[in-house]
Amino acid sequence: MAERILITNDDGIASAGLIRLAEGAKELGEVWVVAPGDQRSAVSHSITLRSHIDVSPADFPLPFVKAYKCSGTPADCVRVGMLNILPEKPSIVLSGINYGYNVASDVQYSATVGAALEASFQGAVGIALSEDACDIHDAEDSFLEEILSRLVKMPLPRGAIWNVNFPGCRKEDCKGILWDRKVSKGMIYRDTYDVLDRLPDGGVRLMVRGHYNEEAEEGTDFRAVLDGYTSVGMVKNVG
Repeated sequence: MAERILITNDDGIASAGLIRLAEGAKELGEVWVVAPGDQRSAVSHSITLRSHIDVSPADFPLPFVKAYKCSGTPADCVRVGMLNILPEKPSIVLSGINYGYNVASDVQYSATVGAALEASFQGAVGIALSEDACDIHDAEDSFLEEILSRLVKMPLPRGAIWNVNFPGCRKEDCKGILWDRKVSKGMIYRDTYDVLDRLPDGGVRLMVRGHYNEEAEEGTDFRAVLDGYTSVGMVKNVG
């Protein structure tokens, strides 16, 4: 019997990464999409409690996909998809493919990761997938199907997910896959805040400014993508 697969993301239902992921998952089983109607990055694992959630059928460019758009967060999409939309709970939930890495400390802010963690809490295998924020998809094209076919068969502790990140390099520069990568303790961007304005009440208006960083420990997810490898590792939350 074919697996039932739910796919979501945080870049919105029209994102190219979501469409590529659905295409890559078609050999695994029956593909459903429940994804935000618009951009919902960096909302982590937040869910909607004090307002309603709208879910509607959506047009999708792949005819084999049953698709819905959701007004909630990516974690909401997983919850309503698993508990209300799909006829039975899926065994696999894929989240992504996110535009921009989710490695190092960024995983705690990532709604891509948050959605996959919600899947784990709901009893499914959760896999978060991200790539470099560029238009080069050679690593993804080379390794996506291999990684998915392997990870869906690998057991996970409750509250844990697989986290996959593809480097933004040309095929000839892609060095392969590194498995069992640890989450780096570093960060891709070291943030400061610029003062945009002084407010009449004595406050200030601030805007975050990210300062790109490439310091990363050996054996970690961040180090792997910096060195041209696709990173695969486990991320654990409570459970």
